[in-house]
Amino acid sequence: MRKRIVGWLVLVPLCLLVLVFALANRHTVALNFNPLVAADEAAPGFGVPLFLVIYAVLFIGISLGGLSVWFTQAGHRKEERRLRRENEKLKADLERSRRAPAREPDAALLATDELV
Repeated sequence: MRKRIVGWLVLVPLCLLVLVFALANRHTVALNFNPLVAADEAAPGFGVPLFLVIYAVLFIGISLGGLSVWFTQAGHRKEERRLRRENEKLKADLERSRRAPAREPDAALLATDELV
């Protein structure tokens, strides 16, 4: 319950901040992906609101960061799967040995016990 309250106390102001940011940056900007050519206002095309550009760049950055972390952790996930399979195999072996009937003691072991 406390996590939910803290989440609301953080999320609501954050959403309000994002909304205020979007409303404050509604003016349009010309997008130009060629850094060698200056953006001309008389050039054909259309403008994009600044907040959309910033949100798109933020979304792309977060996505690329998450993707790189996912690829970086691939070795850990592979090792975890291997350990999980080994753990299941060992559990099955243990359960099988618990259910197996007790064997007769070996005669050689009995002979060594008598010597001591």
